[in-house]
Amino acid sequence: MALRVTVIGTGYLGATHAACMAECGFQVLGVDVDQGKVATLSQGQVPFYEPDLAELIQRNVSLGRLRFTTSMAEAAAFGDVHFLCVGTPQFPGGLGADLSQVHGAISELGPHLQRQCLVVGKSTVPVGTAERLVARLAELAPAGGDVELAWNPEFLREGYAVKDTLRPDRIVVGTRSSLAEKILRELYSVQLEDGVPFIATDLTTAELVKVAANSFLATKLSFINAMSEVCELTGANVTELAHALGYDQRIGKSYLKAGLGFGGGCLPKDIRAFMARAEELGVDQIVALLSEVDKINLRSRSRMIDLARQQCGGDVSGKRIGVFGAAFKPRSDDVRDSPALSVAVELQSQGAAVCIYDPAANANAQALFPSLEYAACAVDAASGADLLLHMTEWDEFRALDPEELSGVVQSKRIVDGRNALDAEKWRLAGWSFRALGAANAGQAP
Repeated sequence: MALRVTVIGTGYLGATHAACMAECGFQVLGVDVDQGKVATLSQGQVPFYEPDLAELIQRNVSLGRLRFTTSMAEAAAFGDVHFLCVGTPQFPGGLGADLSQVHGAISELGPHLQRQCLVVGKSTVPVGTAERLVARLAELAPAGGDVELAWNPEFLREGYAVKDTLRPDRIVVGTRSSLAEKILRELYSVQLEDGVPFIATDLTTAELVKVAANSFLATKLSFINAMSEVCELTGANVTELAHALGYDQRIGKSYLKAGLGFGGGCLPKDIRAFMARAEELGVDQIVALLSEVDKINLRSRSRMIDLARQQCGGDVSGKRIGVFGAAFKPRSDDVRDSPALSVAVELQSQGAAVCIYDPAANANAQALFPSLEYAACAVDAASGADLLLHMTEWDEFRALDPEELSGVVQSKRIVDGRNALDAEKWRLAGWSFRALGAANAGQAP
């Protein structure tokens, strides 16, 4: 008999995982306490922007392989494998991860587990959490020892979540028995047949893999952004520097893109939660390292603000600034801890009139910051602007015609916060062009 799967939590991670498990041929039941979200997903609609996901959900709902419910009792009766995909946000005013949704899901699910099953954590949690959940399940589940816990961290990139689930770089599972590993191999048989590496380890190592990976990526990003400041001061070019570094196989090209730094709902909160856990463990070196990584990342935003002020003669008060981008990254409508919005809000607080355009994230940005102005297209955002800021690396912005924008702006000045625009093209069109990490990219010929 084929395994039946439940996915508890149908946010970004859960909705994607549920759809992809169904696409792999399993019967899947998504579970959420939010009735509105369940109703939306049941109609084949997605309450957030993620390329290809809506089509995947629509297809599998129509085929009868995927459905959604608010009933944990129904989920327990249905599923052989229960994936925990709930959120672990940062505590307000603190660094640590708020695990209330994880503990809540276990508390709701556990008493309904009447038969043998496997509970699999996918949420990003502090190391040691899984072992505590093992004990909690043993207390709650009527099936007792027939209920096992495993950990299977997610490595999704927003904008590429479907691809990263169906064809990931690797699958990591932490288990306490060969049976649990066998079940997870069966669940991921499609990926394994496609040659995806499968790493089986213990619960604790599986928990650490995700936070270690995110910490390393954050460190790499902050390193190149620290180097970009050196480049500005010495006359070097950080884009060319990164290109040269990337050919070293020990370093690699990915995550060496200097700019405004990282944001979103994962990297910032995950490294801060890791700092909090490392502090509890007394590992001061990790705390010091990641604290500096976090500071460098936030400093990139301050440098962007400084560049904007310089381009406006030292004061943005009374200036109109057009902003290209609100999401923390392209191919997403996620504005959590968005560097673009952080910069926009600060410039507004200094007296600028700020108008934003993002291909997908305008509505989410406006819900958080209604005092900012929002435009329906890039040309409208640029209209009457004394300065333009490129802050989210959408393909649409790289394709902009500086000649066309010349006719709508007040002053032909732009700052590239993502080192993604063609500087020569803009300069030849008569623009003053500046970019983070490029000291002498200023005036048009």
